Amino acid sequence: MTDALIGTMGLDAADWLKLFGHFLMLSLLAIGGAITTAPDMHRLIVGQQGWLSDAQFSASIALAQAAPGPNVLFVAVLGFNVAGLAGALVTLAGTLLPSTLLTLSVTRWGDKRRESRALRAFTSGLAPLTLGLLLATGWILTEPVRGSLGAMLLVPFTVTLMLVTKISPIWLVAAGALAGVFGMAG
Repeated sequence: MTDALIGTMGLDAADWLKLFGHFLMLSLLAIGGAITTAPDMHRLIVGQQGWLSDAQFSASIALAQAAPGPNVLFVAVLGFNVAGLAGALVTLAGTLLPSTLLTLSVTRWGDKRRESRALRAFTSGLAPLTLGLLLATGWILTEPVRGSLGAMLLVPFTVTLMLVTKISPIWLVAAGALAGVFGMAG
């Protein structure tokens, strides 16, 4: 129990460095938020290292996204599920340090140049990139249930409902949870 909590679950120094370094690098690619880098987190944590299964990865993100607070909390949940409290601290520090420092620097720089045509064009160009990253994230998160027609129909239904109504996303999360409880999404 103590090993799981503090994070001595079989990771050696190279694994800790890989975990921290990967999240450090992804932090600088997180255009549109940390969730847009979930596919690459999945590649490392599930595909390469086998630290979590597809279902554990998706459940970690779902749990964190359903909880109140900043969306980046899923990074800490992933880290915790990989290596306990130490894993949570390593992944969260790796994610927050570079992006925070870069954001502070760029915000100050951009504030002085906010009317620049080049800066406006650059920020407008980030929208399609963010959308693509979010679609890739959605694809990875549906992997555990892709064989289920009910689950796959729930995805376009949810997206359509979000686009045409002002319904709170929490109701759609609750509907997805109920569909899973009653076996309609699994």
